[in-house]
Amino acid sequence: MVKLRLLNTIAPAYFYTATVVTFALHFLLFMPTVFQSQDVMLNPTMLAHIAVFLFFMGNALGNYTMTIRYPSESANETVIPVCSPDCPDRIDAHYLLNGRHFCKVCKKVILKRDHHCFFTGNCIGNRNMRYFIMFSIYTSCCCLYSLVIGVAYLTMEYSISFENPLTFLTLLPLTTGYFFLGLISGLQFFLVVMLYVWLGIGLVSAGFCCQQLLLVARGQTWCELQKGYLSESRGTWRANLTDVFGSRWALGLLLPVQTVETVPGNWQVYYDHKHD
Repeated sequence: MVKLRLLNTIAPAYFYTATVVTFALHFLLFMPTVFQSQDVMLNPTMLAHIAVFLFFMGNALGNYTMTIRYPSESANETVIPVCSPDCPDRIDAHYLLNGRHFCKVCKKVILKRDHHCFFTGNCIGNRNMRYFIMFSIYTSCCCLYSLVIGVAYLTMEYSISFENPLTFLTLLPLTTGYFFLGLISGLQFFLVVMLYVWLGIGLVSAGFCCQQLLLVARGQTWCELQKGYLSESRGTWRANLTDVFGSRWALGLLLPVQTVETVPGNWQVYYDHKHD
C-alpha cells in the first residue's frame, strides 16, 4: 500500500514538471527558432502556432483541474469501510453494492468507479469521467504537437535529418553515447529525451482515451471489464455518451467547462435504472 501512495504523490509531480518543461521549451527555444523572422518579432505564423499550443495546453490543464475538482466520491456515506491489513496491494479497491467501490488509495467510497488515476491523485467515476477523457485527448494532442515542433527545432538548430525513418529509432541510443563521450551538449541530449517522452505520453494517452470512449459507449467501466462484463452492453451508445458528456458536448470539446450535472445523492436511482 505504501508503494501505491508513493506513486499517488510522484505521478502528479511528474505531470506538473513535464508541463512546465514543455511550456518553457516552446516559448524559449522552439517558437523563436522555428518561426523566426528578420522583419518582425511576432509574425502571423508564430502567432498561429502559439494559439494552437495554448489551446491544447489550456484544455489539458483545464480538464485536469476539473477532474480533481469534481471527484466521484459518495457524499451520502456515513460509515467508511476499513480495508484488512492482509489485503494485497494488487487489489486497489473493493466492490460494495449498487456500483459503489471503496478505493484503498483514496480511502473513500466511489460512485461508478472506473479506475484510480495516479496522475490526478483521485478516482475516475461518474462525475469526472468526461473531464478525464478530454484531459487524455488534449494531453495527447499537446505532446504529439510538441514532438513535431521539437523535431523541427532539432533539424534547424543541429542539422539533424529525419528523412530516414530509422533516424528517430536510433536517435536516443546514439545521442546517449555521444553525450557520455562529450560530443554533444547536455541541452541537445535533454531535447532528444523529451522527444521520446512526448511520443510515449502522446501515444499512451491516445490509446487510453480510445479505450475509455469504447467503455463509455457500452455503458461500462474498467472495473466491470476486469470482472468479465464485456459482452453485456447497457443502453444505446448515444444515450451512454450523453450521460457522460451531456447535451452540450460540443462546448465541452472546446472548453473545459461543466456540461453535465451529476448529483451524487441520486446515483442509486440512476444505477438501478441503468441495470433494469
